[in-house]
Amino acid sequence: MTEHRGDATPTTTTMTVRGEDWYARDLSGQEFRNVEFVDLDLTESFGVGAVFEECVFRHAKLNASVHTDAAFMNCTFVRSTFFDVRFERCKVIGSRFEDCTWDIAKVEGGNWSFVSLAKADLHSASFTGVRLREADLTGVRATGGTLRDCDLSGAWLDRADLTGCDLRGSELTGIDPSAVTLDRAIITLPQAVTIIESMGLDLRVE
Repeated sequence: MTEHRGDATPTTTTMTVRGEDWYARDLSGQEFRNVEFVDLDLTESFGVGAVFEECVFRHAKLNASVHTDAAFMNCTFVRSTFFDVRFERCKVIGSRFEDCTWDIAKVEGGNWSFVSLAKADLHSASFTGVRLREADLTGVRATGGTLRDCDLSGAWLDRADLTGCDLRGSELTGIDPSAVTLDRAIITLPQAVTIIESMGLDLRVE
């Protein structure tokens, strides 16, 4: 496995935007590259096809915003809030999330490969049909959360707490049960076979 661990490409910003109020702003078709946003309020913003590339968000508020077919490529989010946010079919490849909150966030579809969500609290968040290949989910707390029909191929899940998490339909090949807490996790029979085989057990029907 390539040693990505979800790390984004180092970001070099060319301008800084501070304290902007973009409440309920329509972001459709807008593009931003190499911009640092500080204290940006995107509450209830929305839009289709917005592009943020190699941007930095510090203390941003994306509460109750809806992003459809948008791209957040190699971005960094620091101490930002995603309360009740909705991402639909978005590309978030290579982005990092540090000390962010995800209360009742919903992510549906899209490509989140190589992202870093290390130590994120996802207990009330829902990820459905999301590509999370080689994502850094180290130490994620997803107790009672939802990671359904997700591609977790090569994802880093060391010390992740998936107690009671709905994992049905997700790719679990390569998961190390000794490094992940799976108590009461919701899985399907084929997934159970995958986990049993990863433990080196010889499963037989007789």
